[in-house]
Amino acid sequence: MRRYLMIKKIPLPWWRRDNTQNETSPLIPKAGSAKEDAAELGHVTSEFHQAGTNNEQDHDSPVFTRIQPNYSYSLMDYFLKYFLFLCNLVFTVLGLVVLGLGMWGLISKESFAQEKIGSIGTDPMLILVTLGFVLTILCLSGCVGALRENCCLLKLFSAAVLVLITAQVLAAILAYSLQDQIGGYLRSGMLAAMARYQDDLDLRFITDEIQSNLQCCGADNYRDWEVNIYYNCSAPGVLACGVPATCCVDPLENGTVWNSQCGVGAQQLDEFTAQSVIFLGGCLGGISRWIEQHEGLIGTVSIVVLGVQIVILFITTRLLESIQWHKVYM
Repeated sequence: MRRYLMIKKIPLPWWRRDNTQNETSPLIPKAGSAKEDAAELGHVTSEFHQAGTNNEQDHDSPVFTRIQPNYSYSLMDYFLKYFLFLCNLVFTVLGLVVLGLGMWGLISKESFAQEKIGSIGTDPMLILVTLGFVLTILCLSGCVGALRENCCLLKLFSAAVLVLITAQVLAAILAYSLQDQIGGYLRSGMLAAMARYQDDLDLRFITDEIQSNLQCCGADNYRDWEVNIYYNCSAPGVLACGVPATCCVDPLENGTVWNSQCGVGAQQLDEFTAQSVIFLGGCLGGISRWIEQHEGLIGTVSIVVLGVQIVILFITTRLLESIQWHKVYM
């Protein structure tokens, strides 16, 4: 019968247990606090784990900022910054001066006129304009980039300096490998300058300086002046069959007065007679001899200029790294 009878225990008063918690007791935890503590502990643990694995995404989290290192500029960084700024400022001003001189030369000679625009490509002032413009833009980007700590401008400046260094090295290699053809290019350029001797004051000044300093006349010899329409023997003027006064051995009359007519009719003279009046040798040979005599100085200057550019590139790279580290850990 026991199998089919249900005996229900009647709970007695002393069997009852107080399952309710005393909220006023500080020693007894609240209901459900264990679960909340476990959830909070898991949240903190996951936050630490996430902060350790995702450095780039959690730089702003409070957990990461407590252990984040503080990067500050060193004295060397400040020195490199202002040294680069001052150097580029000086060369920026120099580039503006060169650009201004080139533009002034083109405007004063009216090189942009319709009848002269075709020969502007051989104008020496165009070289000054191009050099001044490139120098100004290049150094201005480095100057502003160093002062404002602008990474884009500093990268542009360093890339331009690197391209310039590469171009100079390639030009030196090309000049060495094509040194036989360089003489032909110089000859063509000098003949073109002689043909425009009376029309372009800059080409006239350059030609006179070469002939007087190297004591030469023409490109190969004094008869090359036939390419000029005024010194050609078929010209109707008084300068026909003559040469400029800078070709004369003694262009000063009585040692004091410049005699601009000392070379008149010199092309009609034979070499034996002409050698007492004018220089017979051409300027191309004089230029070659001058380069051979000063090749050590030319090499030293080229190496120094290239070394300065490499140092500037190194300073820019070092400053760029410092700026990037400072921005990351700010």
